[in-house]
Amino acid sequence: MIYTVTFNPALDYIVRLDSFAAGGINRVNYEQVLGGGKGINVSIVLANMGIKSTALGFIAGFTGEEIKRQLITQNVDFDFVQLPEGFTRINVKVKADVETEINGQGPNISEAKQQELFDQLDKLQEGDTLVLAGSIPNTLPDDIYERIMGRLQGKGIRIIVDATKKLLMNVLKYNPFLIKPNNHELGEMFNVTLKTDEEIITHAKKLQEQGAQNVLISMAGDGAILLTAEGKSYKSPAPKGKLVNSVGAGDSMVAGFITGYTESNGDFKQAFYMGVATGSASAFSENLATRTEVEALLKTIK
Repeated sequence: MIYTVTFNPALDYIVRLDSFAAGGINRVNYEQVLGGGKGINVSIVLANMGIKSTALGFIAGFTGEEIKRQLITQNVDFDFVQLPEGFTRINVKVKADVETEINGQGPNISEAKQQELFDQLDKLQEGDTLVLAGSIPNTLPDDIYERIMGRLQGKGIRIIVDATKKLLMNVLKYNPFLIKPNNHELGEMFNVTLKTDEEIITHAKKLQEQGAQNVLISMAGDGAILLTAEGKSYKSPAPKGKLVNSVGAGDSMVAGFITGYTESNGDFKQAFYMGVATGSASAFSENLATRTEVEALLKTIK
């Protein structure tokens, strides 16, 4: 079974307008409300690809109810920890001549509610896949990724981590099955600017030396690179298409990788190309990737 965890879900209010004037009245010409968060996005795309998963995490208030309603319509299973107070955060994403984001804070998460999530995760079994993705709200301990991976170590669970900087570096000692930094995040981990594929590969190997098994580096319009635990490397340019919405593209790549890995019984090459196609399909669409869109792009990659 596949599980995703989103520690700080959000209801994204996405608006488009020709230009944005700070301090004035702005009228939108497009708006959309989407429930999300990195782990939730992974579960949505997995469902679109025909792969079952269960979305875990914390949910609260009227915004949390809307996220659950949307997931039901998208055939996504969930088992969120319900918080008694507050509401799941709202993120405002303004797309105009420049893009502006205003991200909400999120509700308070007590230690008792944290324990509820731990109890859920303790039930995972050998062969399960767990995706830990995204930021941590300020009401959770900074080491919650480490706590979870420490609890599950030795149980034969494939753990995929999509996080940044310190969050990611601190869990390498637990040998995550897959990590997915982008090229800029990879450079930030080592305080360098990576300009070539060779530099990216060199620093990705350093993450493997610190414990990561497989490293998938997304590079936006430049494609992606995968380094496997067996020492193989794969690179693919990004498929051709018009960028419409980059939100969720990285999460879609993770979902595509899982889909390819699952359907091919562990073929990393197939998983990699499926991941690239799925990430691009989301980037070229107003919504997250569908199976039809992914398969069309996959043909162009091969």
